[in-house]
Amino acid sequence: MDLSKVVAISGKPGLFLVSGQGTGKLVVESLLDGKRTPAFANDRISSLEEISIYTTGDDKPLKEVFMSIHEKLGDNIGFDPKKASPVELKEKFMLVLPEYDEDSVYQSDMKKVFQWYQLLNDKGLLDFTVEENTEETK
Repeated sequence: MDLSKVVAISGKPGLFLVSGQGTGKLVVESLLDGKRTPAFANDRISSLEEISIYTTGDDKPLKEVFMSIHEKLGDNIGFDPKKASPVELKEKFMLVLPEYDEDSVYQSDMKKVFQWYQLLNDKGLLDFTVEENTEETK
């Protein structure tokens, strides 16, 4: 699963796929409506590959959180994160990541994680096949 080409842009809804690069900008394609737009250097752009969730131990990369969601909830999360009650949202998040830091991970973060997972899974951008380690032991 390669999340390096998928970005979130602060102030813009949904996720974007990086489709090109220009001088001082990226060309991104919305995963919601497929429209291409420029994202400039002054936009706050975050690659999903670099995002992690606070836990009581080491932070968990978003990729590992998505894998946990897939293992626990399957391809369809079975609820609408926007309409879920705060209690239901915390229960679902606790199910997929029991060691998350309750003081640092907000409800809005939980909603985003579930929404992003569902959007990426619906678009076929998540691959949960286990990558085998081909290194030979000496």
